[in-house]
Amino acid sequence: MVVGVCSIDLRIAGNDSLKGKRSVVRRIKERVRHNFNVSVAEVEDLDKLQRAGLGVALVSNEASYVHSTLSKVVNFIDHLYVAEIIDYHIEVW
Repeated sequence: MVVGVCSIDLRIAGNDSLKGKRSVVRRIKERVRHNFNVSVAEVEDLDKLQRAGLGVALVSNEASYVHSTLSKVVNFIDHLYVAEIIDYHIEVW
C-alpha cells in the first residue's frame, strides 16, 4: 500500500470575507474531487481570509501513480485561476 499526501498553501487575492473564502475553497474542493479520486480538506489557515491550506490524500498500490496524480491535482488547481498557489509539498510513503 502506498499513501500520498499533498499540502497546498493558497492565497485568495482580493478576498475580504469568510463567505468569499468558503466559496473559493468549496469550488476548488468540488472540482478536484470530481476530476480525481482523492480526498481533499481545508486543514490550515482557517481564520485567515486571504489564505487557505488544503490537504490532499491518495492511496494506491503504485508510488508513481500516486505522485503523478498529486502533481496533476496541483496543476489543476493552478489552472483554475481562483487562487494563487504559494507553495506545495508532496510526500509519498
